[in-house]
Amino acid sequence: MQLHYQTLGQGQPLILLHGLFGSGDNWGTVAKHLSQHYQVISVDLRNHGRSPHSASQNYSNMADDLLELCDALSLERIHLLGHSLGGKVAMQFATDHPDRLEKLIVADMAMRAYADAHTHLIDAMMGIDLTTLQSRHEVDKALNNIIPQAMVRQFLLMNLVKSDSNLAWRINLPALKTNYPSLQQAVCENAHYEKPCLFIRGEHSDYVQDVDTEHIKTNFTNAQFASLPTGHWVHAEQPQAFIEMVGNFLVES
Repeated sequence: MQLHYQTLGQGQPLILLHGLFGSGDNWGTVAKHLSQHYQVISVDLRNHGRSPHSASQNYSNMADDLLELCDALSLERIHLLGHSLGGKVAMQFATDHPDRLEKLIVADMAMRAYADAHTHLIDAMMGIDLTTLQSRHEVDKALNNIIPQAMVRQFLLMNLVKSDSNLAWRINLPALKTNYPSLQQAVCENAHYEKPCLFIRGEHSDYVQDVDTEHIKTNFTNAQFASLPTGHWVHAEQPQAFIEMVGNFLVES
């Protein structure tokens, strides 16, 4: 699958992978700063952003998508940074294709399986009749009763676009709902990765627990760990500290 991507800067390639319901656009500030030293490639995963839609979606085929992109761009070795869902894709790619990677960075994601925390969001978006609504504000109001958190609604609404003068969801909601059980699953349970990697957790997030770091150390034997005083959105809540942490790791010998 030919993924959509955006490129900034020159130098060693650094690929950025977003989380569920996101797109490469989520990396704006981080990509801009890191592009001063790297060729930063912000990718839209399948069924997200401007990338193609597919009936299937699991970590193996998303890692294959990334390999296809690297081959298409003639990228022999990359740095790879993934947040949340993108973090699991990054771990899968690292263990599937370690020869194509220099350094791995995972932002607030563990290897383990996760409980269902998103189906209700997919159902809420699919449950709205967009043909009866005219603006982003009206969609936000329609979502309010089901999704009371304004920040979550604003993030989801980044996927709302105009299509033939009508509103539409850019992400492939039916496929995401069908494949969501696969996205909940653990990754890399029987794999080992020995190259340098950095796992950054949000101190106020429950996505990575102390037990998870011990689990990660078993499979990613050269892992470093760091934390920031944030929730799950470490790169959005503390962008400058996050950029500094990533930058320092990438220049370490």
